[in-house]
Amino acid sequence: MTAETLILVLLIVTALGFDFTNGFHDTGNAMATSIATGALKPKVAVGLSAILNLVGAFLSVEVAATITKDVLNIQQTSGDNKGELVTGLDANKALIIIFAGLIGAILWNLFTWLFGLPSSSSHALFGGLIGSGMAAIGTSGINWHGILAKVIVPALFAPVIACIVASVGTLLIYAITNGISERNKEKGFRNGQVASASLVSLAHGTGDAQKTMGVIALALIATGHLDSGSVAHGLPFWIVLSCASAIALGTYIGGWRIIRTLGKGLVEIKAPQGMAAEASSAAIILTSSAAGMALSTTQVATGSILGSGLGRKGAEVRWGVAGRMAVAWITTLPAAALVGALCYWIASLIGGAAGAIVIFLVLVALSGYMYYRAQQDKVDSDNVNADWDESTNSPVPAATDPSTGDPAAQA
Repeated sequence: MTAETLILVLLIVTALGFDFTNGFHDTGNAMATSIATGALKPKVAVGLSAILNLVGAFLSVEVAATITKDVLNIQQTSGDNKGELVTGLDANKALIIIFAGLIGAILWNLFTWLFGLPSSSSHALFGGLIGSGMAAIGTSGINWHGILAKVIVPALFAPVIACIVASVGTLLIYAITNGISERNKEKGFRNGQVASASLVSLAHGTGDAQKTMGVIALALIATGHLDSGSVAHGLPFWIVLSCASAIALGTYIGGWRIIRTLGKGLVEIKAPQGMAAEASSAAIILTSSAAGMALSTTQVATGSILGSGLGRKGAEVRWGVAGRMAVAWITTLPAAALVGALCYWIASLIGGAAGAIVIFLVLVALSGYMYYRAQQDKVDSDNVNADWDESTNSPVPAATDPSTGDPAAQA
């Protein structure tokens, strides 16, 4: 096996690993409110979301095409659409750039998951690629116009729009159903939540699974295994199937720490709010996917949930939790970029396939450590709906004595 082939194989495995983390990191975007209101049982919710993410991944390639051309400037399209690499860049170097960027995205995803922070997997990916691209080529290695139009502008406006739409929707729902008893209102909107949450899951699959497809396609273009002009017309079936399966499996695992933060930590949510938030998120995500904008579903969902709290009179919004989320949003892209650049530097310092193997082992070691840390204060389907601890604002529920229900000392 040549060095190029080995690096390509490691890159594809790592890309699917990112897709997996994207799945469990973003499950809460679709299902947190339905789980919090009792519209769906936790295990049923993540199972339904996994199936619909799988289906959604087959519906479009617009976002995948965006990833191949609007983030990194590592190819110059020739007249025959072969997508030749820019001058001074060989296939191995291009692969290491993409590989290092993926590692930056995965490590940031796992770090924020450990603390229950619903940060953007999309921005982690873009940040990782930007960091490694700048470390390898400099500022000319980044498609700044594409980043501004397809990433930065949507990131600034999407959560605000989602918040406004969900707030107005919640106000209208409560105004229209003013004469209906709370019991009947909750029951009816819980049924509606099943449909709206399902639509968000389908929308998530159309956008986020394609980001990984685009990364793999970019690697194949760099090595001459795929024509750049063919991406807009469809991708090889094995890429679509593997990425759809990886994000679906990650979704089914359930990112319970983030589900808990979105469902219980941000707003004390009721079924009418949940349906308004989910419907708003689905409409915005589907619109952006059709336009090829690599939108952050996390920011959209969080904006919608926050808007649903603002739209219901007397609803409690925990601004401390919202502030922590905002910090995570702001730091996601630069933090992932820093890790991506560092990984590229390590790999290039060692050189060749050995450099790729070393940063892959670093990824495995740090991922294993963060998983171990998470198991010390576990959040799962059994305690995801436990009352939120106002004193800590942490996704980890306080331990209780099973015999009395009183708080118990942490082990």
